[in-house]
Amino acid sequence: MTNHDTDRTATPHPGTSLRTGIGSSHGKTILIGEHAVVYGVPALVLPVLDVRVTATATPVPSTSGSALESTVHTGPLDTAPAAVLPTVTAVTATLLHLGAPEQHLHVRVDSAVPTARGMGSSAAVAAAVTAAVADVFDRTLEAQEHHELVQECERVAHGRPSGLDARGVVADVPVWFEAGVVEPVPLGASFTFVVADTGVPGHTREAVAAVRERHDRDPQAVDAVVAAIGDLARRARGTLVDGDAQGLGATMDAAHGLLTELDVSSADLDRLVDAARRADALGAKLTGGGRGGCVLALVADAAHADRVATALRAAGATETWTTTIGARAL
Repeated sequence: MTNHDTDRTATPHPGTSLRTGIGSSHGKTILIGEHAVVYGVPALVLPVLDVRVTATATPVPSTSGSALESTVHTGPLDTAPAAVLPTVTAVTATLLHLGAPEQHLHVRVDSAVPTARGMGSSAAVAAAVTAAVADVFDRTLEAQEHHELVQECERVAHGRPSGLDARGVVADVPVWFEAGVVEPVPLGASFTFVVADTGVPGHTREAVAAVRERHDRDPQAVDAVVAAIGDLARRARGTLVDGDAQGLGATMDAAHGLLTELDVSSADLDRLVDAARRADALGAKLTGGGRGGCVLALVADAAHADRVATALRAAGATETWTTTIGARAL
């Protein structure tokens, strides 16, 4: 971290002592429900707890000016490129929300969440930065307060975000979305997953537009697939609550088949799904918008995760991550 000699006593309000703030978050994937959620059916979002973002925010004198330190941009906040405007918004919106818009900060972001892979990179960075800025003032944001700030950043990044990413990157259990209702899903057991990157950026807007065009041409056929994905999401929720890994894997396999019917998979995604299944994954599917991005595989335990990850890399995955959710580590 730079700026170790920062003015830690500078304050926006008399008597308020400032400090270096710290915030963190993690990646997310869609367990079941991508694309179909656009048409009103439920979806399950899975936190990827082991792919982390950390942010620090250090008060600096006004003569220094606010600055950002990240892999995308290192330099003054007010000259940051468009690619990091959501991060800039995380800083400025949080300061405004806290009544300290004139406070200057040096913000550092360290993110292991890849971009354009359906893992919620922009939301994860926003969640960590907003939390870090609030921590400067010894404030812990309430859940809804935090969500609204992240959504403000996500609107800069994506226009009209659904809120799935903003919820998923701060959750510690899967999150259920249905008809505007957001609920955490209790787990009956631990579940271990391997996420594998095809190395090809996802093409979410292109895929969503293609499904919409197909729906316009043949609404009955697309509605049937969408309804089937919704049924799988409900079944998957039950398997999580029951601790039924075999049942969950079966829903994942079925979901990939339905997403393939919607033509949002790709040769790269299918190759990795097949590799995971040949390595005896309990289930495997694309996750996110598709036509690139990542594959999600459910495995039996940590040792099995290593075998599946090895098989996925041999099949062309550029990177893999293993994450476990649940009360006990496998």
